[in-house]
Amino acid sequence: MTHLGGPGDDRASVGEGAVAAALAIADGVESLTTLWSLAAQEATLRLSLHQLRALRALESAPGLNLTALAERLDIGLPTASRLCDRLEAAGLLERVLHPHKRREVRLDLTPHARRVLGDVARRRARALAEVLENMKPADRAALSQGLRALLEARSEEPPGVGPD
Repeated sequence: MTHLGGPGDDRASVGEGAVAAALAIADGVESLTTLWSLAAQEATLRLSLHQLRALRALESAPGLNLTALAERLDIGLPTASRLCDRLEAAGLLERVLHPHKRREVRLDLTPHARRVLGDVARRRARALAEVLENMKPADRAALSQGLRALLEARSEEPPGVGPD
């Protein structure tokens, strides 16, 4: 991690603009990622990052097939298959025949998976709230406004640009 103003902080040589802003917030993003991961690991059922990403993908797009899940997670089909095997063995995933396409299998979350995802979301929200409580109200408002602007700018990217 490059600390602001520390060794490896080359923002002065970069100058003002988007690159300088990106470098200035990199530590915050990395810190938030760590906070997010730790909160997920403290959940009632410990999940790997890949397992959690798979469950979240199926939560946001119910009924995906294995190929669509692999594409969404940007992993190979054999890796996705093993991942689903583990999730199914843990009681978090059901493979269900597609009602109209007999050869296609849908991947559905179990009620247990939904409870686990809810637990992770609550833990993440509490961990983030603890950090936000240490900020001044004006700083929290500015952060919230900045994140909304970031999400809006990202949604305006042309297809195929940026991370999934």
